[in-house]
Amino acid sequence: PAPCPPACLSSDPTLFPVLPPAPRHQDPSSTRRLRAWGGLVGAVILTALWLLWLLGSDPGGVLEPQPVVTILIWHWPFTDRPPELPGDTCIHYGMAQCRLSANRSLLASADAVVFHHRELETQKFHLPLAQRPPGQPWIWASMESPSNSHGLRHLRGIFNWVLSYRRDSDIFVPYGRLEPRSGPTPPLPAKRRMAAWVVSNFQERQQRAKLYRQLAPHLRVDVFGRASRRPLCANCLLPTIAQYRFYLSFENSQHRDYITEKFWRNALAAGAVPVVLGPPRATYEAFVPPDAFVHVDDFSSARELAAFLVSMNESRYLRFFAWRDRLSVRLMHDWRERFCAICAHYPHLPRSQVYEDLEGWFQA
Repeated sequence: PAPCPPACLSSDPTLFPVLPPAPRHQDPSSTRRLRAWGGLVGAVILTALWLLWLLGSDPGGVLEPQPVVTILIWHWPFTDRPPELPGDTCIHYGMAQCRLSANRSLLASADAVVFHHRELETQKFHLPLAQRPPGQPWIWASMESPSNSHGLRHLRGIFNWVLSYRRDSDIFVPYGRLEPRSGPTPPLPAKRRMAAWVVSNFQERQQRAKLYRQLAPHLRVDVFGRASRRPLCANCLLPTIAQYRFYLSFENSQHRDYITEKFWRNALAAGAVPVVLGPPRATYEAFVPPDAFVHVDDFSSARELAAFLVSMNESRYLRFFAWRDRLSVRLMHDWRERFCAICAHYPHLPRSQVYEDLEGWFQA
């Protein structure tokens, strides 16, 4: 072999490889061009390496398409006639590669099966335990409170995941949420009356009924719904409530995270200030700004609450709507959207998880 030139024996790293000395008066534009070409070459190399990493698991060099997740709904909530479920149903809710079906013949091949509790509770149908494929996740779904969910003790050790309004659910689906506003802020409806309440199931033993009885002598409350024999049609509900300054967003029972359409639709979406009876104030503040509602727990009595509402001036009242300049209400009442949400969580949920005491978890 030819002897190594002196330069390669030097310990100075700048001498390897050996380059001819640059001219003393090198053109600056040439230097810039060289640097630009060097940056471009580096970017090309990095891009090529990234693509090779993506394609490395595929000998053919083609990206594998994501598999479609099939969610079987064993019985559609509250009806014997499920809606049409075309293949692109979940795409409308921002979820691709997700298929909903109510076809029970898919039990053996479905990626997960959903069971709505009301139909289990009323024994309208039974669980197909004998036909359950090994390892198939089963999902318990309910948007009702524990006070209105019975028979949970019979469902021990069956379900892997839970879909509900509880924030610690495997698939968390609230009744509504606030989203950044994309358009101009709509004008606040003109207010002509003080307070409204829509109630169909009025029971004296409920906390909301007791609070109403205490509040009524001090505050004018117009009551609508079947309980007062003044029902409102679907298209009449929001325009009627919009005329009122306040709406009594009283939940039928007080449980962890239980905030329903009484708050999201009947009050916020209608443009009335919600007066809430439900979980603690901190729970509401996890969803909306703290000055967007009135919480009954902030007052020592119903009379004090009524005095606060009646004596409120206009500037103080308008502060309850400051959020409307940047946020809008998104109602999430469609069961198709709720079931499509399963696919977003599906890859990350534990397959080995089992609710051995579903009743104990839900009532906690």
